[in-house]
Amino acid sequence: MHHNITYMVAAIRDPSTAGDLGAPWETGRRRAEQGVPLPEVLRAFRTGFIALWELLADGARREGDPAVLDTLVSTAALIWQLSDDYAIAVTESYRAATADLLVAREQRRSALAEALFTGEPGPEAGPWEVAQLLGLPADGGFVVVVAETPGMAEEGLPHVERRLADRGVASAWRLSAPLQTGVVSLRHHDLDDVVAVLADGARGRAGVSPAQPSLRGAPRALRLARMAMSGIPGGRAEVAVFDPGPLAALVALDPDEARRLVDAVFGAVLELPADDRTTLLDTAHAWFAHGGSADRAAAALYCHANTVRYRLRRLHELTGRSFTEPRDVAELSAALHALGPGWATGRR
Repeated sequence: MHHNITYMVAAIRDPSTAGDLGAPWETGRRRAEQGVPLPEVLRAFRTGFIALWELLADGARREGDPAVLDTLVSTAALIWQLSDDYAIAVTESYRAATADLLVAREQRRSALAEALFTGEPGPEAGPWEVAQLLGLPADGGFVVVVAETPGMAEEGLPHVERRLADRGVASAWRLSAPLQTGVVSLRHHDLDDVVAVLADGARGRAGVSPAQPSLRGAPRALRLARMAMSGIPGGRAEVAVFDPGPLAALVALDPDEARRLVDAVFGAVLELPADDRTTLLDTAHAWFAHGGSADRAAAALYCHANTVRYRLRRLHELTGRSFTEPRDVAELSAALHALGPGWATGRR
């Protein structure tokens, strides 16, 4: 207050110096860096100007000279104009410094998230320390989320960090040209709740990894989230969660080997016309999803159980693998997982 009032008194004495706003500009920048709320900074300024005015008014009254009072009154407009100019300078400086701090904070968070996803947080910071720096709890489980971006520097999941925070879910995000990537804490929250928030604002395809007990699994979870997203047909705004089963994770470890597995098992099926391929793959998927029950698979597909059995026999003929032999069933299941949800429903 002393520093700023000194500037103002100098401006009252010599109005030609009134344009020097160095003091309020420096105050706004420093208070932003210290984290002082802007309303409190402005209140301090108003308090200082009011105190100065009261001192000038008391001095004029004690002087008792009409000329002094006239001078004070004629100076009032300048004083309050200076008060307004100083408040504007403080506000602009504060906001500019805050913007710089936010940019620096987001750049640091993005770099930390990148280090987490690559598994290279640096020699000084392991996953636990990175979690602290990102504002994430160190326990409770995590998932990694990836979402396609609709354009350069555009979020595929707009305002997702704020929308999750509104529900008490901590997260940290990184935005790049092709993808928006985030790590989301599951502490005190179900995965279904998180997926519902993601799906509510998705502007394109998004994938979610299985739950991970530790951030050390972030690189692997990122791969699985990307695979879940790739199973969604292009052009759709959907969120897919990677199958948490160990078989799905196993085939995801080597995409090339998974592709060879698909060709070996379902090569003849994939050469069929689109409608036939879709029907047979849907049937196989439903049969596995309902515990190998033709009746329950038929109910899910809205057809007769004998129709399901006929399609399974046709798959047997095309693949050379039976739905009753354990080894064949394992290969069929693994190949379906390697196909992914898009292939499994015939939409790829």
